[in-house]
Amino acid sequence: MTAALLDGQALADQIKDSLRARITAQRLEPGLGTILVGDDPASHSYVGAKIRDCAEVGIDSVHEHLPADITRAELNAVIEQFNADPMVHAYIVQLPLPRQLDEEAALLAIDPDKDADGLHPVNLGRLVMGADGPLPCTPRGIQVMLEHYGVQIEGRHVVVVGRGLTIGRPMALLLALKRPNANAAVTVVHTGVADLGAYTRQADIIVAAAGVPGLITPDMVKPGAAVVGGGISREGRRILSDVDESVGEVAGWVTPRLGGVGPMTRAMLLANTVDAAAEIG
Repeated sequence: MTAALLDGQALADQIKDSLRARITAQRLEPGLGTILVGDDPASHSYVGAKIRDCAEVGIDSVHEHLPADITRAELNAVIEQFNADPMVHAYIVQLPLPRQLDEEAALLAIDPDKDADGLHPVNLGRLVMGADGPLPCTPRGIQVMLEHYGVQIEGRHVVVVGRGLTIGRPMALLLALKRPNANAAVTVVHTGVADLGAYTRQADIIVAAAGVPGLITPDMVKPGAAVVGGGISREGRRILSDVDESVGEVAGWVTPRLGGVGPMTRAMLLANTVDAAAEIG
């Protein structure tokens, strides 16, 4: 069996086209804010990609680059500025922050309705309740990708490998909701479980989000299952997936090592921003 590719890049490009058309049709002027502290190369690259994405779609970028030695009070002042700015409909504080800054306090200071990442505690609480609010970008992107490529979620067994705040926990909550393209039986496991394969071999869908390269191997996959590599790690400049590339010989669908979940995460950041702008009108 050769798995069908869950091509996140191709789908993200389609989503950008639809967002561009929506912005024009609804006469929106969405603004995405980014706050970058210090000179971490990976953070610079990521924020730069977000700014380029905005330009492609027609979203205004509002960017603040702050020195690494900024104080907590100075950072909070910029966060409050973004909270109050009507031209910023959603924004992020890029992590990691320098050691002298409290990341949790910074994230809590964000207006939940302007939370572009969908990871503010208020929004995670909304997700638990099944209430409306910005959804976490990576889980939302994975759900949209599975739906687009015809992978049935409702009534199926999903095994999420990883319990992190960015993917694992919100992914499990999202797919278990009694909603279209969700309503699944969800099992959450992690690297503290002795025999992961005993669980993953029962899954119709595996979402690997542990950040362990090659963690999911062909012997851990039920033939025909959909396998999503959400977790990544780095070996020098090479990006590695949690899913071994040979899994494609067994799975029915699989994400590629590059161009899978990552582009969908960025597309959902744009979607959350456009949704926020439309909400205000």
